[in-house]
Amino acid sequence: MSEEVKTATFETEEGALKVKKLTPYEAAFMIIGVNIGSGILSLAYSARFGGWPILAMWLVIGGVLVTASMLYVAEVALRTKKILQLPGLAERYLGNTGSVLIFIGVCCNSLGCMVAYTTGSGAIIASFLGCSETAGGLIFSIPAIIVVFLGLKTTGVSQKVISTSMIILLAGLVIATFINKNTDVSRAMYANWSFALPLLNMAIFCHITQYAVPDIVRGLRHTPEMIPKVIISAKIVVTVFLCLVPLSVLAITGAENVTQVATIAWGNALGPVAAIVANLFALTAMLTSYWTHCSSMLNNVVDIFKFKDEDDRKTRTLAMLVVAGVPLALAFSGLVGFVDAISMAGAFGGIIMSVLPIFMLNKARKTGDNQPPWTCGWYAAKWVQGLIIIVFIFSTGYKLLSMFGMLPTGW
Repeated sequence: MSEEVKTATFETEEGALKVKKLTPYEAAFMIIGVNIGSGILSLAYSARFGGWPILAMWLVIGGVLVTASMLYVAEVALRTKKILQLPGLAERYLGNTGSVLIFIGVCCNSLGCMVAYTTGSGAIIASFLGCSETAGGLIFSIPAIIVVFLGLKTTGVSQKVISTSMIILLAGLVIATFINKNTDVSRAMYANWSFALPLLNMAIFCHITQYAVPDIVRGLRHTPEMIPKVIISAKIVVTVFLCLVPLSVLAITGAENVTQVATIAWGNALGPVAAIVANLFALTAMLTSYWTHCSSMLNNVVDIFKFKDEDDRKTRTLAMLVVAGVPLALAFSGLVGFVDAISMAGAFGGIIMSVLPIFMLNKARKTGDNQPPWTCGWYAAKWVQGLIIIVFIFSTGYKLLSMFGMLPTGW
């Protein structure tokens, strides 16, 4: 039987998913930690044909549109008395079809990301320890899985600690790059508009975080007025670093020398100490992102299959075997490349998780349970919602055509 929890201005009903408080700092780093992950490591490589100015343009546009979509999800979650993940919210307002589509979107995004993290980290750890990339992937994945298994609060605290270290490492690398005598920013200042749409896919992937919003909302339901502030401030930090990193890499390596995992070429260009720091940053970036993706997908499985309790060890273990086992198998199969995995995740997961919240918000405003202490402002206007739909349809359409060889992949 669910428990009723009364807050200051609206009601919260606990079911399989419980209220587990997060601080605003912990919630913000759930966003920062997942967005500064494998995507940021691949941006320089994916932009080597199109150029940094086009990439930066899409990163800003994508950041604004995805942030608006995230705030839609936050308002929907606050308007809903029962604590639900995206599939549950979609079922509540759009029916079973919406629920299944959202779950597919979460799976596309999370599986693609976790495959990329496993392969990317496996390559880095293999270079450090001299082991196989498969062994390196296991060394990375097993501790990461344990943290997620221990629950939302453990994941949130771990995110705060490791993400703070990650930001310090990243800031140090950027500063070291711009004071290096070999850095030439003009190396990044070129634009080839025929590769603009492929870069849109990458920019979207780097910003997609809607799947984390329900957990942020349930962690901050005790201070709901902080939710939009946390989301917006975290996304500003993310966008700044997403722009700075590929600029730094291209400025010191040049487009011809950049690698798929950017820190390899970046660190080598800065020297042996920086190479170690760069690869440590890469590992922390992929670790924090893995935590959020794995935790979100686990909670989505609990939600859509209507498990009785997220803390039940038996069902949690079975769910974790699927959530963590599938990306491990795909990563070790060698069938999916690092950049291709995240591009597909951005295209297919992105459109579902960015477009459906529009319809969820419009329905929740009519039939929701609660009147939340804040609501989305001008960015919920019909013209903004229409712009989101158009941009994401173009992004996914390009990816589909490139998969069938009708358009170039862009990298």
